[in-house]
Amino acid sequence: MDAIKAIFAPRRKVNEEEYEPLTETDESATLQGSVLDEVVEDEIPFSWVEYTVFALLGVAMLWAWNMFLAAAPYFQHRFSSSPSILANFQSAIISVSTFTNLSAMLILTNIQSGASYPFRINIGLILSCAVFGLLTISTSYFLWISEGAYLAFLLCMVGLSAWATGMIQNGAFAFAASFGRPEYMQAIMAGQGVAGILPPLVQLLSFLAVPPKPKVPESGEEEAGTAAFIYFLTAVGVSAGALVAFVPLVKRHQRIVQSRAMERSTASVDSARRRYVSMLTLLKKLHWLAAAVFMCFCVTMFVPVLTSKILSVNKGGRLFEPGAFIPLGFFFWNLGDLLGRMSTMFPALSLRHRPAALFAISLGRILWLPLYMLCNITGRDPVIRSDLFYLLVVQLIFGLSNGWLGSSAMMAAGEWVDEDEREAAGSFMGLCLTAGLTVGSFLSFTANGV
Repeated sequence: MDAIKAIFAPRRKVNEEEYEPLTETDESATLQGSVLDEVVEDEIPFSWVEYTVFALLGVAMLWAWNMFLAAAPYFQHRFSSSPSILANFQSAIISVSTFTNLSAMLILTNIQSGASYPFRINIGLILSCAVFGLLTISTSYFLWISEGAYLAFLLCMVGLSAWATGMIQNGAFAFAASFGRPEYMQAIMAGQGVAGILPPLVQLLSFLAVPPKPKVPESGEEEAGTAAFIYFLTAVGVSAGALVAFVPLVKRHQRIVQSRAMERSTASVDSARRRYVSMLTLLKKLHWLAAAVFMCFCVTMFVPVLTSKILSVNKGGRLFEPGAFIPLGFFFWNLGDLLGRMSTMFPALSLRHRPAALFAISLGRILWLPLYMLCNITGRDPVIRSDLFYLLVVQLIFGLSNGWLGSSAMMAAGEWVDEDEREAAGSFMGLCLTAGLTVGSFLSFTANGV
């Protein structure tokens, strides 16, 4: 356990009011033991159980989004008789989801003084269970309603789901930061990586496991409805499981707060830690990290558009058909993303003490996007005729950079602010992440014509 503590021991900021990158001398002194070897009196011991709970919260955050993407074939069947809705429902889902999520994060980030972050997480998880419960029911009942009515219902559910995700994101990032242990922030990011890797893997295996059958409209609609039923019911289970697992973590955190209040001989310590911290104050201290997270996920939002257009250069074999190869592309990107998030557990691979360097790397990732143009986009003659180049170089490495960069920046936030600013800092960084996703999702439409 001492080794785990040493891996995630926080580095102290060098300026109380404004953060600056550490000098080599400061960094050397830090690494030699002034922080890594020092035992902080009020440091919360690391727990793998708590790490797992935070990881499960990370899974719950992105599971809803992935379920809407996975259920796209079902939605296509529901809107098949309305060409206009069929052509635009995916864009409508993305727009409503990202805009609502960003709005929730903006509002919640500015409500700090009386904020109960565990309450926000619980309400978000309960709302998510209700939303996907209704969507599960909709796959078997009320199938007679018009396409317009179902679209209105679907977008309403998307909006509520995005609001629930915003509450979970805001609460989880702030709550994890309050522990003062960066590995819990890393656990959330790792959980998001797991939520990203499972859906394309399931899609790929399902496609390969089922032999091709003659296309019968009725049977196709029934299969899509069954798959959507399973997707939505699974989302209910994930949210419910996270809700149950979160209860003991809240109780332990309350005991920690009470213990700290007794040690400091004040009953108002929790209120003091929840003082309002303006976003301008946080931006002054976390500007490089905030910009790195924003740019990282803004650039990443081009991946879904480009990946869905790239086909295999090989012919023959079901693995090279679009139904398997496109999920395979998503799988390799998400595999790299997960590996990148997990790699931040090792201090030798971390640049948490170099925020400006993290921002520079986030800008450099833009140069990776032209590599997609070298691949087999929409069946055109590719510059590089190699599926391995696409999967291992373009997708895997780009995903690796996303996971490593995003996790590094999120983990570093709590180390560059005062202790009573950690919760606000975690919420603020979550807002920057969501803003990056929102802006990137709108910019990604420029790649639709590629």
